[in-house]
Amino acid sequence: MSQDGVDLPTSVGYLLKEASSALRTAMEAVLRPLGMTVTHYSCLELLAQRPGLSSSALARGAFVTRQSMHVLLQTLEQDGSVTRPATAPTGKVLPIRLTPLGEERLAAASAAVRAVERRMLGELDEAEVAEARRLLRSLVHALRSESAPDPDQRDDEGTPANVAG
Repeated sequence: MSQDGVDLPTSVGYLLKEASSALRTAMEAVLRPLGMTVTHYSCLELLAQRPGLSSSALARGAFVTRQSMHVLLQTLEQDGSVTRPATAPTGKVLPIRLTPLGEERLAAASAAVRAVERRMLGELDEAEVAEARRLLRSLVHALRSESAPDPDQRDDEGTPANVAG
């Protein structure tokens, strides 16, 4: 390893990417027989939890571009999983909703995805799962925060700068 290089076995970022990749692979494996991808499933799940979302909101929630979501929504409309009006009831937003068929497809996919998550968390107890959630939320918050402290900048007591103690 070079002096400035990243030590992959101990890099939290690399481990998160590895976990994300393993999770996506496992989810794709259980969703493929159902005729779905992870993005397809994410879209249906988001619509079940927040009916009437716009395609832009769905794209953000599924971590894809608006163009990719547009293509997926056309497919979901054609297969009868979602419906959206031809014209916006108000403004420019076309609210998208699950159809009964979409709800059925989502139920099967959700069961498969829950099984993957149970397998992933199988060796952790409830407290460890809660702590994992807390830590992951903290990491996301730190990266999304514009004022995230530089961990190399510390005060006189060794506490990272800008961190309330």
